[in-house]
Amino acid sequence: MKTKEGNQQPRMPDQETREQPGSQNTDRQNSGNQKTGTISSTQSQRSEQGINQVHWVIQKKGGVGKSLAASMIAQFLRSRGDHVEVVDTDPSNATLFGYKALQASRLDLMDGTLLNEAKFDALIMRILSEDANFVVDNGASSFIPLNNYLIENSVIDMIAEHGKQVVVHTVIAGGSSLMDSLHGFADLVEQMPGQARMVVWLNDHFGKIEVDGLPFEEMNVYLKNQDRIHGIVRLPKQNPATFGADMERMLTAKLTFDEINLSSDFDLMKKSRLFRVRKDIYRQLEEVV
Repeated sequence: MKTKEGNQQPRMPDQETREQPGSQNTDRQNSGNQKTGTISSTQSQRSEQGINQVHWVIQKKGGVGKSLAASMIAQFLRSRGDHVEVVDTDPSNATLFGYKALQASRLDLMDGTLLNEAKFDALIMRILSEDANFVVDNGASSFIPLNNYLIENSVIDMIAEHGKQVVVHTVIAGGSSLMDSLHGFADLVEQMPGQARMVVWLNDHFGKIEVDGLPFEEMNVYLKNQDRIHGIVRLPKQNPATFGADMERMLTAKLTFDEINLSSDFDLMKKSRLFRVRKDIYRQLEEVV
């Protein structure tokens, strides 16, 4: 793509591009030496290629990064060439619906404080009948009625019986959201049947995910439920002047990585940093999805 002046606009480097000198420190900043997935890719999806998946992104605490996680899952699956249907059911903040490139459908499942079960029935019928992967982003305000519906109607088991794999993603955020999001995780893992794979996203953007100096993997809530956790995806806090600023700009504009790659509004350095973020997230998703 050319700029108005006719100069060639650089695109985001391809995954095979050799790292530039000095990039290793930045990669370590983004990835670290931390444990990522709890199950290897060989144990994960490799033996189950061809099976459509249904990804529910659920957390009763709002503002922790659910829509970010949902957008990353959808982009990752499409990068593999998978057919993906994206649905935004958040009645308050339809952030995912704002990503035009994802072509998300908007479905308001709530009538006031009550779940509109007829609408949810229609969504489940789509999931059961269509030959596609689904990514469904759910709002915090519908957490309790949604979970009640899923349990009462044995939805997770029904989807599995129709040959689709259910993956439930939940986000734990640091800072003031930490305790509420930890409680949300504990409630969710207790309610979800064993057929559901549980993936935990650890979002450090608002602060470290620590309680009394203990990281998530040493907290009682993790130790009690570790056999239910299929994998962990980490979103480390970024340098606010570089990586953080680029991500914030991208998320505010609700752009996908592919759109960034073609955009003349992001120069080569910004694209390069965003590519590293994408590479890190996709690597982790490859291990757990």
